Amino acid sequence: MIIAQFSGQGSQYEGMGKDIAQAFPEVLKIYETGSEILGRDLKEICFNSPIEELSRTVNSQPAIMATSIACLTAAQSKGFKFDGVAGHSLGEYAAMYASGMITLEDAFRLIKARAEAMEEAATSTNGAMAAVLKIAPEKVEEVCAAAKNFVTPVNYNSPMQTVIAGSPEGIEEVTAVFKEMKARVMVLNVAGAFHSKYMQTAADKFIETAKQITFNEPKVKYYSNVTGAELTDFSDMPSLLAKHIVSPVRFTSELSAMQNDGADTFVEFGPGKTLTGLVKKTLSDVKAVNVESVESLEGAEIV
Repeated sequence: MIIAQFSGQGSQYEGMGKDIAQAFPEVLKIYETGSEILGRDLKEICFNSPIEELSRTVNSQPAIMATSIACLTAAQSKGFKFDGVAGHSLGEYAAMYASGMITLEDAFRLIKARAEAMEEAATSTNGAMAAVLKIAPEKVEEVCAAAKNFVTPVNYNSPMQTVIAGSPEGIEEVTAVFKEMKARVMVLNVAGAFHSKYMQTAADKFIETAKQITFNEPKVKYYSNVTGAELTDFSDMPSLLAKHIVSPVRFTSELSAMQNDGADTFVEFGPGKTLTGLVKKTLSDVKAVNVESVESLEGAEIV
């Protein structure tokens, strides 16, 4: 069973997807569609913007999604097929498109609304995030729950990597505790406390756009960050996607669910290879590769 995975925020880099677009002219429609809906040149953002501009939430989310879909489209043109999809945070929007749940146009309408709402919420809340390494997620939960200042686990990435989010004071408070426990803490260069209650205003604003979108039953298995399992009820996707903005990403649970369902090959589409690394750290006896360029597509041996 083959799973197509899609990159999340933070994976962006200058010039991402450019060689794929040059080698596979059919993917240019993706950027043209995105540009029309965003109201600005998506190719320029992806291929030529400096990293500071590319890393703005309002730019990075549609840019990463476009790159992910472009990489998938290139692979499909060579015969790649898959049985299920999963994304990490914003990667779920590329996954929804790949599964047939939404059109390309609606994928960009959703990600535009999401990115704008989240950037606005991040600007007004002064949140922070950090990755906690070399300690079990249960211990991370205990330390965060005991903190006086707000901080909470938001990304369950692997058995030994959990991302936390909250106030700067909360991050600082628990960092001291984690260091005493011999855990490693890395403060992340992000604009806000994503997937926490600090994003509630973004969720409330985003759902109004989501309610205008038509969601179809997916043509392949679709795994959800919110439930940490295969999603089978698609009756109220707007509410689920709004909840997604303020809920933890249960990626480790998703990986276990996929493997239990028979998944043995994981192909990450989009910039970087973060998800590929998480698969290798979490699961054994599986194949995990990434496709972010012409070279990686040829080396992945997936078609």
